[in-house]
Amino acid sequence: MNLTIAIVGLAGLILVHELGHFLTALAVGMRPRRFALGIGPLVAKTTRNGVEYGIGAIPLGGYVKIPGMHRPIGRDADGHFARALREAPELVSPIERLKRRLDAGETDEARRELEELRKAIAEASLGPEAIKAAARGVQELDDSLGREAYWRQPIWKRVVVIFAGPATNAVFAIALFAALFMLGGGKATRTVDQVLPGRPAATAGLQAGDRIVAIDGVSVRPGEIPLRIQRSGGRPVRLTVERGGRRIALDPVRPRKDQGAFRLGFRLRGESLSAPEAGWESIQLTGIVTREIALALTRLVHKQGRKEISSTVGIVQVSSQTLDEGAKAYLWVLGLISLSLALFNLLPLLPLDGGHITFSLIEGVRRRAVGREVYERVSAVGIALVLLLFFVGLSNDIGRIGGD
Repeated sequence: MNLTIAIVGLAGLILVHELGHFLTALAVGMRPRRFALGIGPLVAKTTRNGVEYGIGAIPLGGYVKIPGMHRPIGRDADGHFARALREAPELVSPIERLKRRLDAGETDEARRELEELRKAIAEASLGPEAIKAAARGVQELDDSLGREAYWRQPIWKRVVVIFAGPATNAVFAIALFAALFMLGGGKATRTVDQVLPGRPAATAGLQAGDRIVAIDGVSVRPGEIPLRIQRSGGRPVRLTVERGGRRIALDPVRPRKDQGAFRLGFRLRGESLSAPEAGWESIQLTGIVTREIALALTRLVHKQGRKEISSTVGIVQVSSQTLDEGAKAYLWVLGLISLSLALFNLLPLLPLDGGHITFSLIEGVRRRAVGREVYERVSAVGIALVLLLFFVGLSNDIGRIGGD
């Protein structure tokens, strides 16, 4: 059950990301062609105001289709009409004229040639599959050449629409952190809120509601409690608590290393913050996490830095394990994952959002489009780097699962 919830949570963050692209595109007058809940073939769909809304067969994440991400070129027509051309060789002439116009960048002329090709396809003797493929090709090219196509939009619109995906993930994280701060995730107290079963604290006899007053006989403030446990280095520690008006010294117990830190397995109750305080704390926390993630990226050249990378397998595993610690703990992790997705997508690599933003800005400075072949070469490098990061993270996750 935990695994299912963790997967659904990650899919929900992807849906939030895509929804950011979609709503922003509509807001700036750039009309997407499709928005789907889930991925894969659509099992249900409806069209409103030129936008197809659907539900994918696999209920994970979402998908938004914005027409004309790139200026179409001649070889795009080859892919769209290859089957029709095999069945009706007489289509070669209108297809070649269309390709010449596309390669010359003559948009209006290409649209006229596309209309002529549409008529030729309607008159040709084609099988059902060839007709379907050709009709889809005509529609794709017509969308890519139209005035609503992404590549024809002002630079600011393109940057805003692409940036909206990561920005929505970041805003979601900030809002979630603020809500948790208001629900008692603010300044820590010395009162135990939760004791995790099977952990050292439970073995020592710590109970929810206990008030920790000393560690190893030395009085501690709330902020010092986790630091004292961490600094034990795994040596036995003795907690002194107030319970029912009495002071009780619990049995010594060894902290266990968990996610890189020594812990006993309990959570302290937090003070609820007001909305303004919670908002400011969440913004500060976002800044701290952003800085730490940026520093982690700079450490990738070192072996220890690469050990910090995790794939979707590790993300789901950590989320699933955190659910054992309660809903609040899971929501904190979900917020951190949302923020991580935002920052990862802003890396200046194609096909990530950051790569599209970078190329849009370059085109704005150059005042002309970057050639498709450049996009494709840079995308190949970007995809290779992203896959490399994924496989390094997957290797780390497999090692952690195996206990290495």
